[in-house]
Amino acid sequence: MFSRTESLKQYIRLYPVNTAILVIQLLVMAGMTIYGSSKDNSTLIRFGAMFDLPRMEPELWRYVSSIFVHIGFEHLLFNSFAIYVFAAPLERMLGSFRYAIFYLLSGIAGNIVSAWLHKDYYIGAGASGAIYGVYAAYLYLSVFRKDLIDYQTKQTIRIIVIIGFIYSVVIPNVDIYAHLGGFIGGLVFTALMTLFIKRKKADQEQDQENQPYQ
Repeated sequence: MFSRTESLKQYIRLYPVNTAILVIQLLVMAGMTIYGSSKDNSTLIRFGAMFDLPRMEPELWRYVSSIFVHIGFEHLLFNSFAIYVFAAPLERMLGSFRYAIFYLLSGIAGNIVSAWLHKDYYIGAGASGAIYGVYAAYLYLSVFRKDLIDYQTKQTIRIIVIIGFIYSVVIPNVDIYAHLGGFIGGLVFTALMTLFIKRKKADQEQDQENQPYQ
């Protein structure tokens, strides 16, 4: 499932939302680099990073904009790789529109939990909350929709999640709160989407049964 064998043209056609996410991230990084530096606090805030700073309150739009802002090229590269490889199949499973909503909601959930649990001043940015929401979706589906997730993929996801949270604890300056919030949000949103899809399918089948014969 996570073997990306598509050409660039095929990838763009098959995964338009992920492609748009990657392009936006690159454009934001280019803008920050031209303006100043993606590691400069004032530049990060100007381009939409989340923050909790003295005598300053973050605007609501930052809960979305900060998902596309990254602190340094390594941060951008790491998250872009995860989106390119691991998030692509989920877009196909959910459909592009549902996936876009899911991705943004997971990222927002990560930012909400991060802002809630941070006790000190901070500046936060990155797609990690949304990415952990993607991991959570696979984990949920591997338990409740085993027909969609093969055994090898399930094992891969479990390893990624375990290593990811260990990494979040061990490595300094990693926002584990955003990871945790995105992960929990991903579980909840996947459950709700699955329930919605099931009910919609059941209603459609019921409508077909109730249609009079011609």
